[in-house]
Amino acid sequence: MDLDLRKLRYFVAVAEHLSFGRAAEALHIAQPVLSRQIRALETELKVRLFDRSPKGTALTPAGEQLLADARPLLAQASALLRRVGVADTFTVGFMPGLIVTPAVRVLASRHPGLRIDVVRTTWEDQVEVIHDGRVDVSYVRLPVPTAGLRFTPLFTEPRVAVVPATHRLAGKESVLEADLTGERRVQHTDPPGFRSVEEKLEHVALHGGVAILPLSAAVFYSRDDLVHVPIEDIAPNEVALAWAEHRHTPLIAEFIAIARQA
Repeated sequence: MDLDLRKLRYFVAVAEHLSFGRAAEALHIAQPVLSRQIRALETELKVRLFDRSPKGTALTPAGEQLLADARPLLAQASALLRRVGVADTFTVGFMPGLIVTPAVRVLASRHPGLRIDVVRTTWEDQVEVIHDGRVDVSYVRLPVPTAGLRFTPLFTEPRVAVVPATHRLAGKESVLEADLTGERRVQHTDPPGFRSVEEKLEHVALHGGVAILPLSAAVFYSRDDLVHVPIEDIAPNEVALAWAEHRHTPLIAEFIAIARQA
């Protein structure tokens, strides 16, 4: 039996959202179309992948097994397509607040026929986009899992405390980490998890607390109801360029050299 990768992607979307409606929205397709594709996949595999009830959608044991197998399979397929794809496209990933335009412009000037795309990443997927082949290289904020990747360090930048404009620390020129004792820190690892800088800042603005961000990210997302204060005694954020260790292309090598000089 030939496995349809499109149906597999649809399955993964539903499994991750545990909602046909939200998955359809994320996939930009109509929900009835998605439902038909999942039913077709269940028919082809001769198993039930989801339990549907008034309480919601849940994975069956077969669905849980397929999800575990599907993610690496789709990542490998995506990476394969990029490796054998036409070499007139180069994609650069970057974390919020980082400016990649100067390096991209240099590469574009050297290769007029090259299409260069940029992809903004998050704390959750800044490594994933490299492994699954969505980007050729990516500007990452360390630390990140290093398995399967190579890095070149680029620069460091200070980190700041982002607080509501009415916060007790809002008027200070700088603070020490000890000044943040007792403050609730809003982090991307917190349950239920903040997948973006915007979500962190919305939470701080609405509920208080402190978000610690690299200076460039705080400046990029500056807003009237929040302020950022330098933290004097906290380690700076390290920024590096990362790429898959198994990929050795002239364009990647050239961009690495450009990024080091930019």
